[in-house]
Amino acid sequence: MTAIYQQSKANADNAPHVFDSSSKGGPHSELAFLEKDEDVFVERSDHDFHYKTLSWQFVSLLMIAEIVSNGMLSLPSALAVVGIAPAVILIIFLGVFGLFTAKLLVDFKLNHPGVHNMGDAGYIIGGPIAREILALGTIIFAICGTGSVLLTGQQALSTLSNNGLCAMYLLLIFSVVTFLLALPRTLDRLSWLGLISVLLITLSGIVAMIGAGLNPTPGRVLNATISTNFYQAFLAITNPVFSYAGHFMFFVLISEMKHPEDAMKAAWCLQGFATVFYTVFAVVIYVYIGNTVASPALFSLPEKWAKASFGIALANFLIAGSLYSHTAAKLLFVRFFRHSRHMYSHTMLGWTVWVVLCFAAVAIAFVLAIAVPIFSYLIGIAASLFASWYTYGLAGFFWLHDAGELEGRKRGLWRRPGGLILAVLTILAGAFICVSGTYVSIKLINDAYRDGLVGKPFTC
Repeated sequence: MTAIYQQSKANADNAPHVFDSSSKGGPHSELAFLEKDEDVFVERSDHDFHYKTLSWQFVSLLMIAEIVSNGMLSLPSALAVVGIAPAVILIIFLGVFGLFTAKLLVDFKLNHPGVHNMGDAGYIIGGPIAREILALGTIIFAICGTGSVLLTGQQALSTLSNNGLCAMYLLLIFSVVTFLLALPRTLDRLSWLGLISVLLITLSGIVAMIGAGLNPTPGRVLNATISTNFYQAFLAITNPVFSYAGHFMFFVLISEMKHPEDAMKAAWCLQGFATVFYTVFAVVIYVYIGNTVASPALFSLPEKWAKASFGIALANFLIAGSLYSHTAAKLLFVRFFRHSRHMYSHTMLGWTVWVVLCFAAVAIAFVLAIAVPIFSYLIGIAASLFASWYTYGLAGFFWLHDAGELEGRKRGLWRRPGGLILAVLTILAGAFICVSGTYVSIKLINDAYRDGLVGKPFTC
């Protein structure tokens, strides 16, 4: 793998990198640059926008801000379904597994500096059709992620205001602020917000654990293990599975690093922090609340503690939502204008397209959240169909592609039997999560309609 990276880096360093001020960008020129495997961003002193500015420390903070957000709030309920032991083992295993797949993604990005997102990676391993599927999936998942965080933010505002305003209006307010935070064109403008976000979500979790400890549920029931059927068990484990579902942003983040070769340091920080924090938070909340713990878990706390925790986490929800919508907009913006003057200079067309893309990402998420009563279930389907592959399964395909390219398809693969086995198992794991998660999500929708739990659109 190192040989491929060194050769790719040499190719990128020796590429002409001509900045064509008259270029209009567009899919054809953008695809040509991708095929040459040139770095997605060019750095020149006369550029107005400089993209390759992030340190690995700030990348790790942005990763944590995006992933360790509202995902942690659903973890204690998993312990209530399958018990402490299986759930904790699963959370830790998925953290380690996520670190392994992150390594494969980072290696692939280093070997192919022209890759900016999952769609670009799809083109390299599967051609134009794979590119369109993975790019569309990234956009859909990013918008669904935005919508999920918007709903969590609306719940936080409703809790803080004692439902003093219609939920639809609170969702609109939260959406407007999310849109404004997504507008900076380069991620370094969000990097310090990432630090604030991580501090706040950590403090929010600590406050929630203190609140649970000071107000334990009388007569609570705790179980080390719980026997259940496949449907209930997988429904429970989808929470920890998708609490690590942030790998779809890795290529976007690494593309804006000053030193992409340091990306694994950021991945170590992310997975280490997330795994420890998830485990401690889930266990502490479950131990003090018991099998009646709600999802989100903060609704199981006394009102003043729920308000305190929600209030502290509010900024994190805003930043996480802005990162999701920024990712959806950035994918299309780079596709339209890669290596064009609109990418690097203040132009009317460039700014107009960027603002429209950010607005569209947040607006679509808002409309889905308020107009589709089953939107929360659709998020589960989107996560099953796409995050299962972006976080887990695709990493195996990336390894197979680059290992085969290293010394020829057969020789490069069979000389690494350990890596080959792990890659195949990774693909199978992604496929299993995809199929099972989709089945569970569809059954949830069916059960919700059967039990009359589906509300009406555009209501408070």
